[in-house]
Amino acid sequence: MSDEVIVNANEQFNCSNCNLSLIGQKYILNDEKPYCVACYESKFSHTCELCKEKITCDSKDLSFKDKHWHERCFFCSVCQASLADKPFATKDNDLYCPECYDEKFSPRCDGCKKIFRAGSRKYEYKGSTWHEECFTCIECKQPIGAKSFVPKDDGVVCVPCYEEKYSQKCCKCNKVSEINLLSCST
Repeated sequence: MSDEVIVNANEQFNCSNCNLSLIGQKYILNDEKPYCVACYESKFSHTCELCKEKITCDSKDLSFKDKHWHERCFFCSVCQASLADKPFATKDNDLYCPECYDEKFSPRCDGCKKIFRAGSRKYEYKGSTWHEECFTCIECKQPIGAKSFVPKDDGVVCVPCYEEKYSQKCCKCNKVSEINLLSCST
């Protein structure tokens, strides 16, 4: 026995919706039922989020979270670069390429005002955020990193600079005094 399907010349092959003969016509199967192109598009085609037109059988239907776009309508809302087959982000129903999304929505360094790229270190202090290289001592301008610091005016001072410029020193040995001590015990 063969797996071939033999259609009797007397059998009808019609659209499941409008009953139009599909012999010699283009058709689409949906749930194993044949539909003429017009019926398929009116019943099953999605509407494009951008242009609000039906996405027909001769167009590519791109979808994300139950929303659909023509391939030609699937582009960054800022730079208009095509996002078909590329990474993208969404916000408030708009599509963005990664670069435009970062530029528009990523947090920025309070020092240099540039965005934080994925994987970059950031430091937070008193509600502000800095790149590692922007969180610096106001005296020596060197990055603080994970080292200790002392708040001073609107900035921070690394411990060596603070001890050198602001700490009280013993009048006998000139070493940095301990808290509330005016001289060393010699």
